[in-house]
Amino acid sequence: MGRRHEAAEVKEMLSASRLVTLTGVGGVGKTRLALRVADEARRAFPDGVWLAELAELDNPALLAQGLTEALEIRDHSPRPALDVLVDHLRDRQALIVLDNCEHLLEECARLADRLLRAAPGLRLLATSRQALGTAGEQSLAVPTLGLPDLEGPRPTLATLARCDAIRLFTERAAAIVPGFQLTEDNRDAIELICRRLDGIPLGIEIAVVRLRALSVQQLLDRLDDRFRLLTTGSRTVLPRHQTLRALIDWSYELCTERERLLWARVSVFAGSLDLDAAEAVCSGEGIDRAEILDLVTELVDKSVLLREEHRTAVRYRMLDTLRSYGRERLAAAGEEDVRLRRHRDYYRGLAADARAALFGPAQVQWFARLQLEHANLRTALEGCLTEPGQTGRGLEMAADLLYHWITSYYLGEGRRWLDQALALSTEPTAARARALWTDSWLAVIQSDTDAAAAMLEESRSIGTRLGLDPVLAYTALYSGMVAMYRGETRSAIALYEEAVTRHRATGDPVGLALALIRLSLAHSFIGDSPRAIALGEESLAVCDAYGEGWHRAYTMMALGMDVWRQGDTARAAALEKDSLTFNRSLDDPLGVAVNLEVLAWIAATDRDHTRAAGLLGALRTIWHAIGAPHSGYGHLALYHEECETAVRRALGKAAFNTAFKRGARLSYTEALVYALEDELPSEEPAVGGRPSPLTPRESEIAQLVAQGLSNKEIASSLVIAQRTAEGHIEHILSKLGFTSRAQVAVWVAEGHRTAEADGQHPPEDPA
Repeated sequence: MGRRHEAAEVKEMLSASRLVTLTGVGGVGKTRLALRVADEARRAFPDGVWLAELAELDNPALLAQGLTEALEIRDHSPRPALDVLVDHLRDRQALIVLDNCEHLLEECARLADRLLRAAPGLRLLATSRQALGTAGEQSLAVPTLGLPDLEGPRPTLATLARCDAIRLFTERAAAIVPGFQLTEDNRDAIELICRRLDGIPLGIEIAVVRLRALSVQQLLDRLDDRFRLLTTGSRTVLPRHQTLRALIDWSYELCTERERLLWARVSVFAGSLDLDAAEAVCSGEGIDRAEILDLVTELVDKSVLLREEHRTAVRYRMLDTLRSYGRERLAAAGEEDVRLRRHRDYYRGLAADARAALFGPAQVQWFARLQLEHANLRTALEGCLTEPGQTGRGLEMAADLLYHWITSYYLGEGRRWLDQALALSTEPTAARARALWTDSWLAVIQSDTDAAAAMLEESRSIGTRLGLDPVLAYTALYSGMVAMYRGETRSAIALYEEAVTRHRATGDPVGLALALIRLSLAHSFIGDSPRAIALGEESLAVCDAYGEGWHRAYTMMALGMDVWRQGDTARAAALEKDSLTFNRSLDDPLGVAVNLEVLAWIAATDRDHTRAAGLLGALRTIWHAIGAPHSGYGHLALYHEECETAVRRALGKAAFNTAFKRGARLSYTEALVYALEDELPSEEPAVGGRPSPLTPRESEIAQLVAQGLSNKEIASSLVIAQRTAEGHIEHILSKLGFTSRAQVAVWVAEGHRTAEADGQHPPEDPA
């Protein structure tokens, strides 16, 4: 029951076709069915099942980039996102759910065609209001929830309770009215309500909210009145899209005037929003700022807004169907342009605030917040770069987000925004000079040093002409990186020295810490350990004075490198592991890769050659995933090659290849555990000969559940959104067939025994 037949049909279609599209009106349950199928089919896809939520993606040009984010691909190369996707998926057996494709139909069709041709082990499960229309596609029109047969005998109460639509109604009603049950007294009214709503899940959920103020019979009477007016007295069943539209109209009209205003205005947000954003964007002209909290609360109570818990704040999300409806109302009221401008200006200001708070104790919280706001930041940037007279502000915003681009999945996207803004805003201003050196760092990380050098030359020219000391300080710093990458160590040191002097003079702790780290690495490279250590310690002092963590982690990495060169491998390993712990919490793959490099060199120095070979194998996988080996640290390739040569010689070809391949097979999470704990995961099969059904990330979260951490604490520990942690835990429970966290803890304690070994099965999906 509960979509069992439909789920089985979709799985059968997926076995025959590599692209299956679930179609139907908004609110019919396409997404819910797709996620159920994906969870149940997970074990058929050893390389994972992934969800790409496309509703918040308005720009078709960013479709491939959005998919790389959904697949958690952190590629730092300058390649187009679609090429990165193709390369990543080429030899993988994976299932991707493309959710809400209707507004990007042609783009999704082209993307699907390209990916399926390039990756024979890939399957795509799409949801859309219409089929994609590409070759080989199979589609299923998702039916509404089941209702009793009108022609058959009157069902018993128990039989009625098992009907999908009735069960959804009663479950949602019990959540709103404690103790609510299906009874002989209310059964007919509940069945009629579900019939009036054509069994559309979203319609049922919206209607049930009214039970806070109405009885079941009153709700039925009002629905009858509503639909009678709509059909001029006809009792014929309404077309499903008209049914849902009528219900949303009714919900809208039952809101107060201010609640309607807020509903419409919130529709300009992409993805989710917090209370501060709602107050800034939606207040004025009919709504006082002080009223926003109460109005948000009312819309949450009416299920117009969904409440989401995150680590430090609550956020709100609107279902796409309700968001589209609100946007229509906003446009009809003539407010769309005004609210989009307010939205753009708010997020431009947020980016500037994040830049100002970058170097301090709130740094990681800002990084996490910007990731949550990424869809809104995109919308704001798009607004700046498409509205006449705003391109200069878009240039500033793209530059303000530098650390968002380099500490997340968005480095390639950040460079594209900067390139686009620079092409549109060509005046030799201070903003252009800053955007040029910002873009140059992204180019350096992508190993595109020629482009970086050209941008730095123009930035320096503008800075000299306008007397911009901060610009000259940063152009010296990044020019030093280019020189170091090209093997011009003495020139790099001179440029880094200039950057340190200029950053001290301008009082910029961010630039000073960066310059000190790079200068320390350069002096270490030429063997000047005393100078390298002194510079590293000065950088630590700068970071500690501001309570800063990310630059501090890179400083420890640099210090660990020189301490290793001096022969103190124990202290070097401790420094690298401290640095790795922070970079892991931030999920910074570039920092992690450099930490693993140094730990491999340390292992080789300690003659732990098997461990060194394993780390080198893991590094091959990580550098390949990043897309630009030693990006920004090209001079380290010499140490890497020396390490690999020494370890090959010590182990011999066969032993080296065995250890190297074992390391290369480690997942990202397993590689970090190995680096921190000095022990490779066992290659013994799981109990009963079965591997763990969990992904590495889910295994990590299961361990934290077993330690008794709450969802909030897990999210904080892993620096992810609480909603993301909750989603992982739901998947863990579903995949293991458990209903409680305590069962997960026992499973972990027993050595990852599978649910099937215990004779347990996943619970039924209630809808």
